[in-house]
Amino acid sequence: MTGERLSLRTKLAYGVGDLGTGMTANILIFFLLPFLTNTVGMAAGLAGSIYAITRFWDAVNDPIIGILSDRTRSRWGRRRPWLLFSAIPFGLTFAAQWWIPFPGQMGPLFAYYLAVSLLFNTFYSAANIPYASLTAELTQDYDERTRLNQFRFAFSVGGSMVAVVTFPLLFNLLPDRAAGHLLAGACFGAISAVPLLLCFWGVRERFQSQRDPLPLLQQLRVAFSNRPYLFVSGIYLCSWLAFQFTATIIPYFIVFWMGLPEVWISLVVLAVQSVAVLTLFAWTCLSARLGKRAMYLIGAGFWLISQAGLFFLQAGQERLMIALALLAGIGVSATVYLGPWSMLPDVIDLDELHTGERREGIFYALMVFLQKVGLGLGLFFLGQVLDWAGFIPSVAGEPLPSQPESALLAIRLAIGPLPAVALIGGILLVWLYPITRQRHRQILRELEARRAGAAPEGSP
Repeated sequence: MTGERLSLRTKLAYGVGDLGTGMTANILIFFLLPFLTNTVGMAAGLAGSIYAITRFWDAVNDPIIGILSDRTRSRWGRRRPWLLFSAIPFGLTFAAQWWIPFPGQMGPLFAYYLAVSLLFNTFYSAANIPYASLTAELTQDYDERTRLNQFRFAFSVGGSMVAVVTFPLLFNLLPDRAAGHLLAGACFGAISAVPLLLCFWGVRERFQSQRDPLPLLQQLRVAFSNRPYLFVSGIYLCSWLAFQFTATIIPYFIVFWMGLPEVWISLVVLAVQSVAVLTLFAWTCLSARLGKRAMYLIGAGFWLISQAGLFFLQAGQERLMIALALLAGIGVSATVYLGPWSMLPDVIDLDELHTGERREGIFYALMVFLQKVGLGLGLFFLGQVLDWAGFIPSVAGEPLPSQPESALLAIRLAIGPLPAVALIGGILLVWLYPITRQRHRQILRELEARRAGAAPEGSP
């Protein structure tokens, strides 16, 4: 149970499964709000409210999908059938978000983008929740789970790095920005479905509960009574909010504050994500040596320095901007990608010790929900702030307008102090997080003894 090693084939097959969801999530983070305000011509507050409404649906949808995947019984296991059957609709609904079916008609457009967002998030959950739940079912080793997430986020971040660079290149291929966005969305919609199918064929679940899970409300009560899980949830929400605020405002910061062409958006994102990929392996080694908590705290320190620097950045300091982006990538790798996701399987083991059941679905469902809460809150909050600050939306086919000083200040606050506050919240929660490597080993010994029908030696 401890010291086990998964094969390289299994790690690669598992890792590739997050390629499509990682690409689509990051494209939405960086380009969706600018698409709605600068190409569709929608007011920032109205555009942001679409994704706030969608989060209410996710509050119902995500736990239900987690429960259903826990209850699934098939010759393919509990999680893998969800990857198979959600792949195609996931890709189609992503592509549909980049179509402008009623140009200039804000009422019908609002209804369309809201409906498509609800559908896409449903299929995103149907793919990503069962996929994420596989981590705890492939291995129970403390450090091997970190390595497994290293492969997962190497593909996810690597894919998102390619996506955020090539997506704007694709939509700039055509002189019509609306047609260009549809072309880019269709290409990545098709690409994003394939990795889910590859993961379906490449992995097999190893640790599964054969008992039917508790009813949904009872599972939620048990989950939220798990104190370490509350810490992990808070850590992830704070980290993802910090990332979401920064990523969403980057296009506005580069174009309107730095006065640079849109190609710089891809360069900055490439700097962040490339360093995040390269440092995943270093953070994995550091985690094995010092523990997951120390890994997070050190990474957060790098990221805070970057956020402070971005707030004071001035037009003409492009090199310093790239340097700060590289520094942010080091921190993002540890705090957003590796840290919370490698902590969660340990919490699930503790839950099994307390309840006698393995209920990965509900725990991962709530984490995916928190990810989408971060996305929704980021888009909604920043949309409202930009509206309040007097941000001027674009008219399709016309040059981008000059923004008032109040809107420029709001953009700077959203890329510096606002993410820093969220990240400090994550630091405080990590400092108090109770499951160390030693505690996890004790949990596994007690589980092993229970399965063998004997009480562990020296256990309380």
